This record gives sequence, structure tokens and C-alpha cells, in this order.
Amino acid sequence: MSALSAALPRLPKSKSTGSTSQPRARGARRKAASTTVSNPVEHLQDAYVDPTSGMHIGTVTIGGQQLRVGIRPGAANMKPLLVFNGIGANMELAGPFMREMPGIETIIFDVPGAGKSPEPKAPYRISSMASLAADLLDHLGYGQVDVMGVSWGGGLAQQFTIQYPQRVRRVILAATSMGGHTMVPGHPRVLMKMANPRRYIDKGYMMRIAPDIYGGELRSNPEAIKLFTQHARGGTKRGYQYQMLAMLGWSSLPWLWRIKHATLVMAGNDDPLVPLINARLHAFLLPHARLHVLEDGHLFLLTQAKQTADVISDFLREVNPQTWR
Repeated sequence: MSALSAALPRLPKSKSTGSTSQPRARGARRKAASTTVSNPVEHLQDAYVDPTSGMHIGTVTIGGQQLRVGIRPGAANMKPLLVFNGIGANMELAGPFMREMPGIETIIFDVPGAGKSPEPKAPYRISSMASLAADLLDHLGYGQVDVMGVSWGGGLAQQFTIQYPQRVRRVILAATSMGGHTMVPGHPRVLMKMANPRRYIDKGYMMRIAPDIYGGELRSNPEAIKLFTQHARGGTKRGYQYQMLAMLGWSSLPWLWRIKHATLVMAGNDDPLVPLINARLHAFLLPHARLHVLEDGHLFLLTQAKQTADVISDFLREVNPQTWR
């Protein structure tokens, strides 16, 4: 991690953040047991049900930071699935996917400064965000979970898993990479457009650039672009910058081999932001992983919600995935 990244402060009043190189045991404070609270939705303030996704959406406050949280209830006999979203993304973008996951309880939150979660008071490290997510699970009463990360959230999913290995059962990494200088990047022109949060604020601008930066269905299907713009809700410019800064100098490569969990790596074959080679490297380096490639771009979770949900649901229900490799 770079000196600048290491110097970044933690989220205000957050609990212990852990370390990327020496993750500490959490003892009784972290609930690694399989039990969960009878109704986590009861912990949400000002909750309502989104009729499109079926999510119960409300707010909680963790260590002085308000978070907007979505929970789609599921069966008690399945591990809950914690979803980490992409940079600048609001939870509604995952709504179509969550709707297609019946029987599996799914939890998602808007990262501070994204969607409708207020921005944090200061920049943060990715380890601090992993700690905040663990505190959220504690607050809601969840024990062990399955973890899924999309794009930027894939980095957070890897960090969460290495910090809290006993808290995680299985991992899904979608359209993501090992981060930083270890990522095989997309074209610089594409990355420059991605770095501008304007796409979440100006829908006309988004419709113009979406095919170039997301690829896949958005290249030729106007309905796919419309679907994305209908669900996207931007946060704040500072919140977006903090998300980018959190990943500065971060990489999972030095400790990726220590993630022994069964892992499903998913990628589109036409992803201008995170080229397919990144997923192939992930699947090769992770001890217990397999790769699933979709005929799509970066946003297959949205444009192929049903197909993606079916693959993930099968993975989470599989009896002995450790035998893959």
C-alpha cells in the first residue's frame, strides 16, 4: 500500500479496522456463528418496501455514519448474501438481480457518499469500509454470510474476506480485479470517462458514454441503456472521490492465496473497464475458484439479471464446491 493510502484516516468513530497484511481475530465481537436474528428488517429506520425489487429499504447509523441499507428477505436455511456494489453505484442498480434471488436473503448498502448514504467526514481506507460492513452485520444481527463484490465492490469483498475469514462462507467476485498496479486496465480513454462521476448525475451524458465504458448489451441495445439510466442514482462528487482514493495503492495480490473460501469468479467477455484477463488471473490464483464468463459487458448483473442470479444461486447451494480445484 502506498504512503498516501496508508496515511488516510479511518472512518470517524468506526470500530477496529484490521489490516490487509495481518488481519486480527475479532473474538466474540464478530459473530461467525451460523445463527441470524429473527428479523433484521426490524433494525431499519424509516423502512419501506421497494415494489420493484422487493427490498426493505431503510437506514441505520454505525459509529456516527448513517447508511442506507436494503434487505431482501429469504429462507432461514440459507446463508445470507452480503453484496458490495460498484463505485458510485446505488443499491437500486442491484435491484433486478436481487429480485431474481428468491430464497436467499440479500443485504446491500449504499457506501458513504454513494446513492443516498451521506458522505463520510474524511477519506477512508478500504480496510475501514470492510470494518464498517462487519459492524453493520453485527447491528442487524447477522452471523456468517456469503459475500459478493461487483467491480469496485469486488475489491471490498476480497478485503472483507481476508479481514474476517471466519465470517465468510463463500465468495462471488463479479467484473472485478486484484486492484491497483496489479490490474490489467482497460483503454485509458475508457478509464478517464469512468473517473468522472458526471455519468451518475447527467443522464444524457450517461446515455452517450455508456456503450463505450460498459460494453456488452449497452453497445447495441437502447433498452439496456435505458434500464441502467432508470436505476442509477448518483451520490456526491466527494463521496465518489473518496471511493477512488480508498483503492489507491491497494492490491489483493500479495495475500490472495490466503483466501481458501470457495469462490465464483464472473466476468463479461466484452468489458472495456475490467478486461476478461483479470477474471482469468483471479480464477487461476485463488486456491478454490472457478470462472464463469457471460456474453456481455461490465453490467451483466443488470442486463442479464436472471442468468446471473441462476448461476450464483446454484453456486451457493452446491454441496461441496471445495472439490473444484
